[in-house]
Formats: sequence, structure tokens, C-alpha cells
Amino acid sequence: MVLVEQELILRLKAGDGLAFKELVETRQSLVFNTILGFLQNHEDTEDVTQDVFIKVFESIHQFKGESALSTWVYRVAVTTALEFIRRKKRKKRFGFLSPILGENNEPTIELADFHHPGVTLDNREKSTILFKAIKELPENQQIAFVLNKVEGLSYQEVAEIMKTSLSAIESLLHRAKTNLKEILKNFYNLD
Repeated sequence: MVLVEQELILRLKAGDGLAFKELVETRQSLVFNTILGFLQNHEDTEDVTQDVFIKVFESIHQFKGESALSTWVYRVAVTTALEFIRRKKRKKRFGFLSPILGENNEPTIELADFHHPGVTLDNREKSTILFKAIKELPENQQIAFVLNKVEGLSYQEVAEIMKTSLSAIESLLHRAKTNLKEILKNFYNLD
């Protein structure tokens, strides 16, 4: 671990507000983009990003230094995003009790269209379709795929974040690609 990172960790563990500000400033866009890859909604992503940094600050004493600080922060971000998705799904399950139409008889359905900062304007429609397909993957494949293909992390970094082996990540990514091909094939009704 780099000396500067060790110093930052010590300052964070001591409750140094400036160290926390530095952590947020240096990791905020990475955390935001990672969470956006899972949630696909800017407002929810902003809220969850704040939750991640609160969790990091409150649980920094649990960080043992067995991985890089950024790996640990990614792990907290992924876990928090998945917890948010699970809570939202639970609410949806019981949503049949609430009306489909909200105030003024306007639909309460949230649009799936969103804009990831890494996607150019001319590729937004394709990316919306791809991110919808990613959401259909099993959770572990979704995590591996987003971290590797969307966030550009190496297989080794993804393995550290997911606390699994390199070969397990290779397998997850292979299955994710296969499943995505099938989902997209069905979407486009290709034979």
C-alpha cells in the first residue's frame, strides 16, 4: 500500500474531516459511476453515493488494509447499491396494494431511460437497452460485468472487490456475456 494511502487511512480512522473530504473528492466520481451502472437512475445514484461515503466514514475502523482502500470503497459501493435494489424490489412486490396511477391519474411508472457519463449521445439508445439487459443478469454476473466492462477494472481488481478467485471472475464474465447475448437476441427477436 502506498504511503500516502496509509496516511489517509490513519487520518480517516482518527476522524479527520479533511481526510474524509479528500476521500470524497478523489473517489466520488468512481463511486457514482459504479453505482449508476447498477441503479440506472441519477437521483437514486446520488442518494446511494452519499450513503456509501457515510458508511465508509462510519466503518473505516473495520478496514484492515488487506486490500487497497479503493477496493474496499468499491466493495462498500457495490454492496450498498445492491441493498438499495433489494429494498426497491421488496417495495415493488407489495406495490400491487397501491394504485398504478398517482396524482392526476398520471402513471407512477419510472422510465428506464438514463444517461451514464461514459456513454456518448449517439450511443444512448443502445446503452439503455444494454443496461436493461444487464439488470436481468444474476446478481454476481451483474456485479462482475459492471465492474469490468463498464468501470474498466481488471479481472484481479474485480476478484478482490468480490472476494473471489480470478478464475471465478473469468467464469462469471463468460456466463454474463453468454447470457447478455441471449437476452439481447430475444430483445431484437433474432434467430
